[in-house]
Order: sequence, then C-alpha cells, then structure tokens
Amino acid sequence: MLLIALGVVLVIVAISSFVKRAKPQAGGSLDNVTAVEIPGQTSTMVALTFTVRNTSDTMLYVHGLQGKLTTASGENSADAVSAVDFERYFQAFPDLKNGAQPPLAPEDKIPAGQTVTRTIMVAFPVALDAFNQRKSVSVIIDAYNQTVPIVLTR
Repeated sequence: MLLIALGVVLVIVAISSFVKRAKPQAGGSLDNVTAVEIPGQTSTMVALTFTVRNTSDTMLYVHGLQGKLTTASGENSADAVSAVDFERYFQAFPDLKNGAQPPLAPEDKIPAGQTVTRTIMVAFPVALDAFNQRKSVSVIIDAYNQTVPIVLTR
C-alpha cells in the first residue's frame, strides 16, 4: 500500500513539474542582421533587428540585452551597446542603419499582448569573414519578471 501511495505522489509531482516548468512568456524572431568590420581591429559591429511578442498577461520589464555568436571556433557573447550611442555608431558605420528600428534598452517595458520591433547593436571579437561564416547569431533578452530569458536565433 505504501509503495502504491508513493508511486501516485511521484506521478502527481512529475505532472505538476512538467505543467508548471519555467518557460519564456514572450517569443519572436530575429528579422535582420547587418554587420560591418571595425577598422584596425579584428572585431565586427552588428545591428540585430528583431520582433518580440509579449504573450503573457503582465508587463515585460527588460533587464539586460546580449548578442550571442556561434562560429566554427566556438561561441562569443557580448552585451548590447548603449541605446544612446546608436546615432554615433550610425555616423561611423552608415551600413548599420539598413533595416534598423528604434533601440531596445534595459529598463524598457513591453506591455502585455503587444508586439514590438526593435534593434540592438553588439560588437563581437571576430573578423567580418568569420562572422559571415557563422553557424548562428542570437539576441538574448533577460527580463526582471521572468526566470527564463527570451532567445531569438537566426
């Protein structure tokens, strides 16, 4: 009897864990990737334009933004540059403006049920050729009120 009761409890716990597991409350797509080489360095500045849909019924509060690059030689992550510097980067690298949208910045809010299209810029420590031969590039949005980050990959 004790083993049967223990088995029933374990099944209930397993089902409950599966149903209540942490999952992102938003989704979207990485729509545009524009990259330029930073002269005199083996680095690439990248503008990542994406669409995010807040599918939850609460406001999404942006905490941090990152870019992640996967190449044949490994992974690189970098924090997004400050949104106030966008114009300076657009002046230095006009090609980055192609397809760019308003920036998404830490502390921005995405209302429940809303969809926004935004851009972040990231500098990866790889040459432009290595970037162009990438396996994938991602935007990672970390929200204050979510345990799982939102990852948009292309």
